[in-house]
Amino acid sequence: MRRWYLPLTVLGLASLGALILTQRGRQALGWLADNFDRVDTLLPWNETERELERLRAAVNQLARTLETAG
Repeated sequence: MRRWYLPLTVLGLASLGALILTQRGRQALGWLADNFDRVDTLLPWNETERELERLRAAVNQLARTLETAG
């Protein structure tokens, strides 16, 4: 994996440079900056995902318990 560090670093820096230097890249960065405040609307969705994961784990454990009891 170490032999890939330099090429991946160069590729990442080149991508950032292309993003900053092109008109479309600057537009995308502007859109991202303008819509950054909307991130707060996604936080409840993350909590919902965590709750679903907890429920899924509880159901899986219940199924394992029922398998061993039966």
